[in-house]
Amino acid sequence: MRSRGRTLVMMAVLMVLFVWVGGVLGGRQGAIIAFVVAGLMNFWGYWFSDKLVLRRYRAQEVGPDDSSGLYRIVSGLTTKAQLSMPKVFVIPEQTPNAFATGRNPHHAAVAATQGLLQLLNEDEIAGVMAHELTHVKNKDTLTSTIAATFAGAIAMLSQIARYQPRDSRQRQNPLAMIFILIGAPLAAVLIRMFISRVREYAADSGGANVSGKPLSLASALIKIHQGIKRYPLIRGNPAHSHLFIVNPFFGGLQRLFSTHPPVEERIRRLKAIAQQLGQTAD
Repeated sequence: MRSRGRTLVMMAVLMVLFVWVGGVLGGRQGAIIAFVVAGLMNFWGYWFSDKLVLRRYRAQEVGPDDSSGLYRIVSGLTTKAQLSMPKVFVIPEQTPNAFATGRNPHHAAVAATQGLLQLLNEDEIAGVMAHELTHVKNKDTLTSTIAATFAGAIAMLSQIARYQPRDSRQRQNPLAMIFILIGAPLAAVLIRMFISRVREYAADSGGANVSGKPLSLASALIKIHQGIKRYPLIRGNPAHSHLFIVNPFFGGLQRLFSTHPPVEERIRRLKAIAQQLGQTAD
């Protein structure tokens, strides 16, 4: 509940920031157009993102006869989480990772790479997939789409201000204009990043509860983090980083503006959950 409250507060801040920027620019019509355009772009992405992302990573759907056991694991966890059975995919990539996608719990898909299935034991795989199913249950795809809509609209308003005639900009408050041109888009990105990190913590906690094995999820995060360094995702799109259980991209701005919290902190929290459940490491 606490993570949901934080998410709602940050979403409200994004909305207020958008309304304020539109008001300072004095163009209600321009603000509405920017919001509608950003909304349409993200709505299209929200509705079709599952097919686009799965196709991008050459994901192959598997069924009950899947030799890796992934379908069986997901099926058992789905029953525990009281969810509809999602489609299950395996991605032919050596890098270890996994993600969930789909516009709602009734149209969801979970995917794991071959590298993850080879690297982790069954309990660890269950921890990872429970994390992804929690994203589905919490409707995090919708949350990230709404955040992206407001962030995108703020960026568009900033561009509108940037190309206003100089005389028009000079009539505005100089400090306000500097914030609109630089501060507002940056603030929107940071808020969107914060929302993504909060949702990751919530998915870790929910995944630990669904699988009942928080230490296995913690162990999986360590192995995935190390495995990504050894087998980086070559064909991936950094725009998809928020989908994966561990950010598959390193270095530069990706490190500075990571959509994921530090793995070390996630592990610390999972160990705390294990202690509450009376579990200890072997």
